Amino acid sequence: MKRALAWLRILGAIGILAVLVWQLGSAAFLDGLGRISAPGVLAALAIGFATTVFSAGRWQIVATRLGLRLSLRTAVADYYRALFLNGVLPAGVLGDVHRAVQHGRDSGDVPRGVRAVVLERTAGQLVLIASAVGVVLLVPDAVPGAFREVVTVTGVVVVLAAVAGIVAGRVFGGRWIHSESKVRRGFAVTLADLRLGLFTRETWPSVGFLSAATLAGHLALFVVAARVAGVDAPVGQLVPLMILALLAMGLPLNIGGFGPREGVCALLFGAAGLGAAQGVTVAVVYGVLTLVASLPGAGVLLVRSVAGFRVTRAPHTGAVPAPRSAADTGIESEVGLKS
Repeated sequence: MKRALAWLRILGAIGILAVLVWQLGSAAFLDGLGRISAPGVLAALAIGFATTVFSAGRWQIVATRLGLRLSLRTAVADYYRALFLNGVLPAGVLGDVHRAVQHGRDSGDVPRGVRAVVLERTAGQLVLIASAVGVVLLVPDAVPGAFREVVTVTGVVVVLAAVAGIVAGRVFGGRWIHSESKVRRGFAVTLADLRLGLFTRETWPSVGFLSAATLAGHLALFVVAARVAGVDAPVGQLVPLMILALLAMGLPLNIGGFGPREGVCALLFGAAGLGAAQGVTVAVVYGVLTLVASLPGAGVLLVRSVAGFRVTRAPHTGAVPAPRSAADTGIESEVGLKS
């Protein structure tokens, strides 16, 4: 089943890109690749550093509230590595899976480590969805009819899910926390972690601020991509389109991020009178700059791979070296993620 879903994601992304090439030609894609410049690369690295620090800080806060140890330095390095793996491996989430499992192993609590990453990413998605709903309400003319319906339904579903989670936590949380049923106990623990990680007075202001700052960084990189692609439209006109494009990137039908982003940008830019081909070019440039911004993660992966190799090849001195998981040893990490 998992293999079928993985292939469905890949084929879905290929299908979207194939339709775009069929309708718009390959020039939009090739033009995007040809426009990458040194100033754009430097801007991507600078913006990428800021957004990575914001995201890692959010992760540190959530993990610490759940009782897990995580320094900001480690969080930034692990986040960079996850971003790089997300960009070069299929599905776009395998780096986060690796980050969650590895931190859980290092902390001695894999389930809670996974929940910390899920909650951290959920916080970012909640801010993005709220921003998309704001676009629909404040700038309805910039949003095609189909998108207005999708965003509205998504917002309603999120609100209902949040209310249901709060009600379920109050009704069943205390009753099921000591239940003999693993399912009930796990549900109660998850609700407790949700409250601790995101919705306490000590957590939500800082997590919300860092999520908003991260979104601002992504939008800034999108604006840079638009300028590199030759789009001179006002930033106020571009930002609503880019928020919706970022929302579409959450769809699990991509190859290294490519797929829905290009399709949605083609539709939005076309509807805004900026040209569908221009939208594809901006999306391609953004994808390349995003990968460039994650390149420090390749350095983290290389340094840790070399360190792991030296540990495994070190002569035996009587002391037993600390065990290392396959996820921290270079090529083995990728194999572990794909399995």
